[in-house]
Amino acid sequence: MSGKLYVDPEARHEYLAGCLSVIEQARTAPGCLDFVLAADPVEPGRINVYEQWESDAHLERFRGAGPEPDQAAAIHEAQVAKHHVAASEAP
Repeated sequence: MSGKLYVDPEARHEYLAGCLSVIEQARTAPGCLDFVLAADPVEPGRINVYEQWESDAHLERFRGAGPEPDQAAAIHEAQVAKHHVAASEAP
């Protein structure tokens, strides 16, 4: 999965700080290959999302019901897509 979330620019730092435990939990969850939520260097209210999971089952097991209600309320817009990759190779 990859994409972007938009929050109030002045609240982005606090939003990301509140996500730290979720990032740590995801990275230790079975099937998680990578997980990051990061401030975009150009757009002040944008948060970049990247998740890589071994399978949809691993993703669903971790994801559950989604973000906490207060985190979900802070998101003004979300554009996130799930990708299915057939193969990967070194550049």
